[in-house]
Amino acid sequence: MAIKNTIKVVLVEPAGPINIGSVARLCENFNVHELRLVSPRCDYLAKEAINMAVRGLKILEKAKVYDDLNTALSDCSRIIATCGRKEHGEIPLNSNKDALNWALKSEREEVIALVFGREDRGLSNEELLKANKVISLNTNENYPSLNLSHAVAIVLHQFNQLNELDLLKPHTKINYPANLIKLEDCINDAGSLLLEIGFLMKHTYKAKMTKIKQLLLRGEIKDDEVALIRGIISQARWKIKNKND
Repeated sequence: MAIKNTIKVVLVEPAGPINIGSVARLCENFNVHELRLVSPRCDYLAKEAINMAVRGLKILEKAKVYDDLNTALSDCSRIIATCGRKEHGEIPLNSNKDALNWALKSEREEVIALVFGREDRGLSNEELLKANKVISLNTNENYPSLNLSHAVAIVLHQFNQLNELDLLKPHTKINYPANLIKLEDCINDAGSLLLEIGFLMKHTYKAKMTKIKQLLLRGEIKDDEVALIRGIISQARWKIKNKND
């Protein structure tokens, strides 16, 4: 897999050591050198995990553990999350091909995160909204749930195929999405100001700020644009505070 960007597989609250060991093995299969675990709910170095990892044992042993998803994604500039629900209203889904191809577009070094949820309930909407793109695997609608390691295998295989087919267009304009932490700080700052001036009410705050975040994600807002919005917010606050001066 000759991808110039660095891929991280991120598992959120994995509960099965066999699944974690299998994913470490898959990382070795597809040349992914780092596995990240967010608040694992089991001993990820248990004997069952080690037995399943096989040649992925070093990846398993060096897996990085984080207390929360934001910290795990803090250095990732392109984030793709997986979702088992095909229709859930709030989160727009992208086709796997479009989302994975988008992740490969960059002409500079970037960190790509592939995020997978809990075995029993996947990722929450709040967690899905941290991703630039959300994908769902095409399974039987009567039994859509996939084993965690199987889902990872499918996505890594699709990613590998797209890279090897060289579907990238070398002369298209490329946008670099904003850092997740900077974007969420900006959204929280904006929400606080909108509450202060009475544009938002506490009981509608979450729903409306979710829509604003979706708008910014769809527009693939960049770091300099986030900085511009933060500057506007800062100036507005200063003006309100000094309106009588």
